[in-house]
Amino acid sequence: MVREWDARTASSAEIASLLDTLNAVLAADLPQDPPWRESSLREYLTEVMPGQRRISWVAQGEPAADGSPGAILGQVHVLLLGDIGVLEVLVHPSVRRSGLGRELVRVAARRVYQEGFSSIGAEVVGDTPAVGFYEALGFTREYVETRSVLDLSTVDWAELAEMAGGIGAGYHLEFHPGGPPDELIEAYARAKAEVRDIEDGELRPSSYDAQRLRDSLDCLHRRGMKPYIVLALHEQTGEVAGLTEVVVPAQHPTRADQYDTIVVQDHRGYGIDRAIKARMLIELRSAEPELAEVQTWNAQANEAMLKVNAELGYRPDRDWCEYSVDVAELVHRLDAAR
Repeated sequence: MVREWDARTASSAEIASLLDTLNAVLAADLPQDPPWRESSLREYLTEVMPGQRRISWVAQGEPAADGSPGAILGQVHVLLLGDIGVLEVLVHPSVRRSGLGRELVRVAARRVYQEGFSSIGAEVVGDTPAVGFYEALGFTREYVETRSVLDLSTVDWAELAEMAGGIGAGYHLEFHPGGPPDELIEAYARAKAEVRDIEDGELRPSSYDAQRLRDSLDCLHRRGMKPYIVLALHEQTGEVAGLTEVVVPAQHPTRADQYDTIVVQDHRGYGIDRAIKARMLIELRSAEPELAEVQTWNAQANEAMLKVNAELGYRPDRDWCEYSVDVAELVHRLDAAR
């Protein structure tokens, strides 16, 4: 049975059942990834960034012999942002190839169509069954990034300290757990507005104005995702010349997610990119003692950042692909196949 579902009002048993399915999918498709925890999972599923909406459905199995609700065997949510709806589908490995995934996509696609959106996107992890699944539904690959993972147990911390200190004269670095201080919010937003090296695979708008940035940081905290920021400040002007962001989620605190890394155009060539990322790793070592890995995403065309990440010890893991499809065509195709 597929039904619309709201994490805000879901029972604790449903949240736990969804977590079991999520971890079963990870074990089957991404066995090297750490399992997720229930900590702040409800908040993670509920809170969205400014300007976004999330609608979810679950597929539940038959009730147990004692009458208790059946396990959640599948889930789909669509994130409505800008002019696109972004799908995420989970199907327990035990019920794959049963048509459940197609039905979940059909229900979500019809809602996206009714909401007036023209296209649907999906993030698809390379070398997993999701690739064939989405391509069979008519999705087209639009963009590919490579995920790389840094194992902190392999880091040469003395060498990393040298990298963190290798910044040009006239700049200094600052570490800010939780987000940039309010007096730097405006300068921080200006740096993000001018240029980006987006390193995370998440389909989401970046925050370019101060208030939107504050709202986005507040949302991260509500979702149980703690941001850490390292800034490179230009001493003569006080402007933010570079920044890097890492988020440690309560749901998988042993592996952090790299978000934006930016070096403003006028301040490139002074070793800022490598220095801020090295400083971040040093700070995380003491701030997050449970942390074992950091993951980041890069377009293959971004040779400069790929070089920096390789110097820091990141190793390529697998491709992370963005797919899209015309929503009207998808709805028609799925309805016709019923």
